[in-house]
Amino acid sequence: MLLRYTASIDNTIVNAYQPNLKTRGTGANAGQADILEVFSIYGRETTSSQGLSRGLIQFPIDTISADRSVGTIPAAGEVNFYLRMYNAPTSRTVPIEYKLCVHRITQEWQEGVGLDLEGYADLVKGQIGSNWIQRMKEDNGNISNWTDVGGTYSTATDEWFEQSFSTGLEDLEINITPLVEKWIDATANYGMLIKLSSSYEASASQAYVDSDSNVILNPAGAQDSYYTKRFFARGTQYFYKRPSLEARWKDAIRDDRANFHYSSSRAPAGDNLNTLYFYNIIRGKLANIPSVGTGEILVSLYSGSSDDSAPSGSKLTLYDGNLNITGGYVSTGIYSCSVAIASVAPPIETLYDVWHSASVDYYTGSLSPKTISTGDTTSETVYYLNIKNFKEFYSNKEIVRLNVYSRAKDWQPTIYTVANNTPQVLPIMSGSYRVYRLLDGYEVISYDTSSLEATGLSYDVNGNYFKFDMSLLQPGYAYGFQFAIYDDTRKSWQEQDRVFKFKVAEF
Repeated sequence: MLLRYTASIDNTIVNAYQPNLKTRGTGANAGQADILEVFSIYGRETTSSQGLSRGLIQFPIDTISADRSVGTIPAAGEVNFYLRMYNAPTSRTVPIEYKLCVHRITQEWQEGVGLDLEGYADLVKGQIGSNWIQRMKEDNGNISNWTDVGGTYSTATDEWFEQSFSTGLEDLEINITPLVEKWIDATANYGMLIKLSSSYEASASQAYVDSDSNVILNPAGAQDSYYTKRFFARGTQYFYKRPSLEARWKDAIRDDRANFHYSSSRAPAGDNLNTLYFYNIIRGKLANIPSVGTGEILVSLYSGSSDDSAPSGSKLTLYDGNLNITGGYVSTGIYSCSVAIASVAPPIETLYDVWHSASVDYYTGSLSPKTISTGDTTSETVYYLNIKNFKEFYSNKEIVRLNVYSRAKDWQPTIYTVANNTPQVLPIMSGSYRVYRLLDGYEVISYDTSSLEATGLSYDVNGNYFKFDMSLLQPGYAYGFQFAIYDDTRKSWQEQDRVFKFKVAEF
């Protein structure tokens, strides 16, 4: 699952020279520009002059904290936050082979209303806004400056990050989870400063700093220029190019109740494990069990009664020799456990899983175990896919759960199956989705096939499903969902042909 939070304020500040090459643009503000830019120019005004540009950006951490408090995003340790900024094409020279750094800003600042990134003529002049020297105008009218010109920032290990660029045309995408978690834990949120790393910012000696207080001391800096890296700012007209803080987490539930297998000595240990889930639904809503809360829960397996309608007899011995499995909390009202059990002769056709504490039974489920199959050759499964509850139109305020029906494409139903209207369901064990705009093929959400699986498909006894937040999509356009399935035979992801097309409207 993923959510995106767009920037609340941003600005570009510079100590570069104005076109006259005499006056620095340190008083300039570009808070309303639709571009953020970062550069370093060495030796433009004199043989050793320094001209720098840095970006400032801040995100609404209060909104993220509120989303966490109501369970919209997971707890710390279960979610990653990525700063995403998008390259803005420019006719100017772009730097190559360099690094950008992202630092936590340690002082409050204001955005301002300037626009000019060419001549740096939109000067703050003691008004509301930030620039190379000034960070804000206080409510009492006093002007507050940065402690350090060019923005005051932290160099603590967990408060700065960097990314390397090769062509100069790449987007910026950095995992800044430690910093966001510190903000959520009440560290003051003044946003981030984006700059070239010190070795790429222009060199400046102590003598140079003594003669010009607007210069950043950097004796070991570059004696080459790196200009100009441009990103789209929050004011851009391009919906998908706005700077964002992207929360990504693994929310896929892989419930093996309909795909439970007996253990086999031929299978690796991991493949012998089955994951089972218990959904504690009270009056139509998931709710934690009061006596369990977010703690542990026990699970035991039983064979059936004589008519195979209920658990009977003693607890079955599990693959590890124990009688109980210790399960745990997943999210509100959802608990899971992983279990392996060997088959006996004759095989038990129905197993019953009882979820309990030491003295209280909470839930009893049933499952039909299978035997791990083998053969002389490997085979490739070709799937038929359909979204059973799919609609042509969605509101941009919806968070939808889409139920994906899947079966083998070459499935041949029997007369009995047709008569009972019970189509075969073949859950996809490892699948992912993407979303793209039909108009131009622009990929809005990419497949996430990493270990995080932010776009992974869940499955349970009814088949596959996934949740999607339609607010991620710009209203007024048509989009398509497409799926990729991991083919264990080829050891690669195989994109499926079918595209599920829909439109998003603003309501």
